[in-house]
Amino acid sequence: MEFSEERSRVGWWALAIALAAALVFVAYAFVGTLVLGLFIYYGSRPIYRRVTRHVESRTLAAAGTIFLLSLPALALVGYTVAVGVRELSAYTGAAIGTYYSHLFPGATSVPDLLAHPQRLLTSDFRNLWRDFTTAIESLGIVSRGLLTLFLSVSFAFFALRDGNRLADWFRGEMGEDSAVVAYVSAVDSDLAIVYFGNVLTVLLVGVAATLLYNWFAAISPDGIAFPLPTVFALLTGLATFVPIVVGKLVYVPLTLYFGWEAFEVDSKLLWFPLVFFLVSLVLLDLLPQTVIRPYISGRTTHTGLVMFAYILGGVLFGWYGIFLGPLVLVLVVQFADIVFGDLVHGRRVTPTSSLSIGSNPPDESRSKKEK
Repeated sequence: MEFSEERSRVGWWALAIALAAALVFVAYAFVGTLVLGLFIYYGSRPIYRRVTRHVESRTLAAAGTIFLLSLPALALVGYTVAVGVRELSAYTGAAIGTYYSHLFPGATSVPDLLAHPQRLLTSDFRNLWRDFTTAIESLGIVSRGLLTLFLSVSFAFFALRDGNRLADWFRGEMGEDSAVVAYVSAVDSDLAIVYFGNVLTVLLVGVAATLLYNWFAAISPDGIAFPLPTVFALLTGLATFVPIVVGKLVYVPLTLYFGWEAFEVDSKLLWFPLVFFLVSLVLLDLLPQTVIRPYISGRTTHTGLVMFAYILGGVLFGWYGIFLGPLVLVLVVQFADIVFGDLVHGRRVTPTSSLSIGSNPPDESRSKKEK
């Protein structure tokens, strides 16, 4: 009887390993879709929780949160990045596809064709086939992009609507005080901070800087030129990752440049760099650091690590690396925090925390007292 039960357990474990391998394969094949869906989910969750206080239907609350708030925000950020790339292309004289190819490998010729669709009508027969194949490639890339967005939004929608039930099931199966639950809970807390806090702060500052810099470029007096306002705005958003210094890395050198231009033309124009500096200091530095970041972030994972995860993830993996890098960072940090020490010393893994660069597992103080 015991032998039969042991064989049955081995069979179930074999099935579990096979199913886990299948899930890993699917996750690897759609890694970009999943990490974008996670970002949309964590970016929407705080708003969704506020909406559910006033809307009884979870389905309606989740749909309203995503379609009325999250998707328009993503569209605004995407448009800002596209304008920045086009602006940089016009300034450097390089083909716009050169820059898009770094974000979307294999899409080098697509932006050129979309920017000049009339080539399909004016090309001679020898070039017509090349432009036609490019159009087919463009359609395929656009279709894949729309499919990725649809799946990511669907993932975020169901995660918002049914996430609590999944979490309750997981805690019930694993045990409320188990190390696995503590690890997953700490990862969840850190991802909420990294995605909704740090990254969202960067995106908000980038969009705000885009509006502000382009406004200053429009009102700049004769003799003072504001080069690449959208590009510098995006750099200002990225600079928000750097602690304390933040946007000063961008708007202070710009202020000095405007001051030099004004001094060369007419000292009466020094009002422009002065106003630019004061407005940027208040709206792009003091306001995000003293109001926005503390409000939406709370305790955060080490800012320097998040910055490197954000940048290196994008360099290594392309567009989805922006969201995959922080995910990998949080998984590693919480493993080192909760699991690593106990494994190395041969102790039973307990839900206790030893580091101070990430969120603590729930009921940590109680766990330490019991230990």
